[in-house]
Amino acid sequence: MPFSSHPSPDPAPDDTRVALSVLATIDPVLRDSAVFGLVVGAPRVVALRHDIRAAEGALRRVVVDASGVVEDEVVPLEHACLSCAVREDAVPTLRRLADDGRWDHVVLALPVAAESLPVVRALAAQTTPGAELERLRLATVLAVADVDTLEHDLLDDDLVAERGVGLTDDDQRAVGEVLAAQLEHADLVVTTGDPVAAATGAGLVDRLRGVGTRRVDGLHALAAADLAGRPHDPVAGERRAHPLGARGPLPRHARPAGDRSWTVELCSARPFDPERLLRRIEDLGTGRVRSRGVFHVANRPDSLCAWDGAGGQLCIGTLGTWDDATTAEGRPVEPHTRVVVVGATPPDGETGDGVRERVLDAFRDVLATPDELADGGLRWLGRTDVLAPWLGARTDAV
Repeated sequence: MPFSSHPSPDPAPDDTRVALSVLATIDPVLRDSAVFGLVVGAPRVVALRHDIRAAEGALRRVVVDASGVVEDEVVPLEHACLSCAVREDAVPTLRRLADDGRWDHVVLALPVAAESLPVVRALAAQTTPGAELERLRLATVLAVADVDTLEHDLLDDDLVAERGVGLTDDDQRAVGEVLAAQLEHADLVVTTGDPVAAATGAGLVDRLRGVGTRRVDGLHALAAADLAGRPHDPVAGERRAHPLGARGPLPRHARPAGDRSWTVELCSARPFDPERLLRRIEDLGTGRVRSRGVFHVANRPDSLCAWDGAGGQLCIGTLGTWDDATTAEGRPVEPHTRVVVVGATPPDGETGDGVRERVLDAFRDVLATPDELADGGLRWLGRTDVLAPWLGARTDAV
C-alpha cells in the first residue's frame, strides 16, 4: 500500500471552506456529551448525528446546533450499513449544511460503535475539488473513550451486540476490536474518567494511538475551534490504521505510576511455519490482548498477511503481495513478520507476565527455522495448506 510521508498543510488563512470533523466512540452517553459540549456556546458549529436502526432498515438523522435541535428525521435505507449511510444520507446532508451559510464547522457524530476509517475514506474522496463536498475540508478525526472502563472495553470479550450498539442484527464484533480501530485511526483521543486513578486505561490509549497524534483528558478540554484548525491527513490516517503502521513500544520513561499496560513487539525476517502457527494461534493471538501487524508464511512467500486481534477474537487474512507494499517514504517493504501485542498485567499481578511469556514462547515456536528454510521451501510442497480457509487459495509457486 503506497504511503506519502508529507502531511497535509495547515488550512490557509483565507480558506473559506467549512471544516468537517468526525467523531467516533463506543459509548452513546460520551457521544452525546461531546456533541453537546461542542455546539453549546458556539453558534457557528453544527453537529450531524446518525443512528442506524438495523431492525427497521432505517437511519435516524439528528442535526443540532447552539439553538437546539434543527432536524430530527428517520430515513429509510436500502442497506442498513455504515458505508451506505454515508453515501445515501450523510453526503447530501453535509452538502446541504455546508451550503446553508449559518455554520462554518460541521461535526459528524458517527453511529455508536462505527469505525471512522471507512467513513473518512469516503469523505476524503468527496471533499476534493469538483466532488459533491468540495465546499468542506476534513478537519480533526477524534475518538472519545472512558479510561475508567477502557481496560475492560479493550481487553475483555464483550460484543457490541451485548452492549446494544451493534450496527446490524448480526453484528458479532468485539467491543475491543471497534475501540482499538477508533483509537488507532484518530488524530485526537479525548478521554473521560480519571487518568491518574485509571493510569492503565490511559496507558493503553497511548500504546494504541498513532505517533504524532494527541490525547487530551476531559471533555472540558474539547474545543471546536481547536478541531477546526487542525486538518486531517487522510494518507497519515490510513497509514496509522494499516497493519504495517502498528505502533511499537512506548519509551520506558513514559510509563506513569500505576500503569500496568505493556507492549511486546514480535519481529523476525523469518516466516511462520503454517502447521505450527495453526497449532499455537490461540496462544499467540487470543486472550486479553490487542495484537496487530503483518506476517508471512513459509508456503506462500509472496503473500502479505494481516494480523488483527482484540476482545478475545483474532482475524487473519491477505492484503495482497509484498511487491505492492511500500514504506511511508515510498521504499519497498521486504517480507517480514511484525506483530505488536498490547496488554495489561492484572491488578493482583497473577498472570500478566505469564501472558507475555506465553506470547513470546508461541512466537519463537511458530517461526520457521533456518534449517527448514534452507531448501527454499521445498519441504512444504505437496502438503495440505492448513491456512487456506483463512488466507484463501495459495497462488504462489511454493
